[in-house]
Amino acid sequence: MSNGTTTSGLTFDVRPSSQRKTPQERAALLDSPGFGNVFTDHMVTIRYTEGKGWHDARLEPYGPLSLDPATKALHYAQEIFEGLKAYRHPDGSIAAFRPDANARRMNRSARRMAMPELPEEVFIEAIELLLKHDAEWVPTQEDASLYLRPYMIATEVGLGVNGPSSSYLFGVIASPSGPYFTGGVKPVTVWLSEDYTRAAPGGTGEAKFAGNYAASFLAQAQAVEQGCDQVVWLDAVEHRWVEEMGGMNLFFVLGSGEDARLLTPGLTGTLLPGITRDSLLKLAPELGIPAEEGRISTEEWRQGALSGEISEVFACGTAAVITPVGHVKSAQGAFDIGDGTPGPVTMRLREELVALQYGKRSDGHGWVRALA
Repeated sequence: MSNGTTTSGLTFDVRPSSQRKTPQERAALLDSPGFGNVFTDHMVTIRYTEGKGWHDARLEPYGPLSLDPATKALHYAQEIFEGLKAYRHPDGSIAAFRPDANARRMNRSARRMAMPELPEEVFIEAIELLLKHDAEWVPTQEDASLYLRPYMIATEVGLGVNGPSSSYLFGVIASPSGPYFTGGVKPVTVWLSEDYTRAAPGGTGEAKFAGNYAASFLAQAQAVEQGCDQVVWLDAVEHRWVEEMGGMNLFFVLGSGEDARLLTPGLTGTLLPGITRDSLLKLAPELGIPAEEGRISTEEWRQGALSGEISEVFACGTAAVITPVGHVKSAQGAFDIGDGTPGPVTMRLREELVALQYGKRSDGHGWVRALA
């Protein structure tokens, strides 16, 4: 039995699962979900066909997708995604942090990958509908959340390399996520990759394109071989300008105490425009910490760390919020950031941002949006 719901002009066919997890089963899964391993009872899907537009919107039980072996996404990687979280607030309500920014970024990615744009209100409505039916999956424990994964794939069948697909599938799935750091926030050790490049000018670096992540796996494996947690990407031309850490944006704390200021690599078209990054650029000055975009070379990083001018380094993104960087390795040697522990600026920014996301601080930006 199904019933329709709509607020955007696109009607969603609602087909609740008849095999939802019991409260006991759900509690056991929520006890230690890890990241991206456990999924809720439902998913949302919407189809797109050239000449017809977006149609066949539905909420249905979470389950496998049926794809023809010649589906274009499987052969030519025309696929994009987003990542955001739903948080349980002290009053029991559920909210997301800047979901409108995720909707806009997904459309930027779609334009770069020659895919159709999804109206922002439909993006939000799809998330709201999923949360309406899977609200009990949003964790209540501290630092836990429900990770939301909107995605879009090309579904046209055919092996001809004759342009973009004529049909697509947009979907949203959700996965409860425990605290990213167990036992407290821990600094990571990073490897400066000089052998591989994540993105080049004119490429797909600023799009949240699935192929960018597949291209990163070999360098990440190299980082692990070197005893590191993450890889740091350098520019594709000179291999000396710092860009990103894995799938996260980097920030450098210059100076310390009242003189501390932030520097993050500027958006050149090869870096992902992170929503957490953008939030910190706005939030830090309100806390008395000047923040700017610029560029920094590996030599400047090394010399700044050795002289103490660079007192802290951290990466930021949806999954870990803010991740301190304590140690750096490269083919030229290794060095530490400060004393190798999370610095005061890093931790203050993390505390403020997390408090906003979980509804423990007043939101003067309109970033927090109630969803359920």
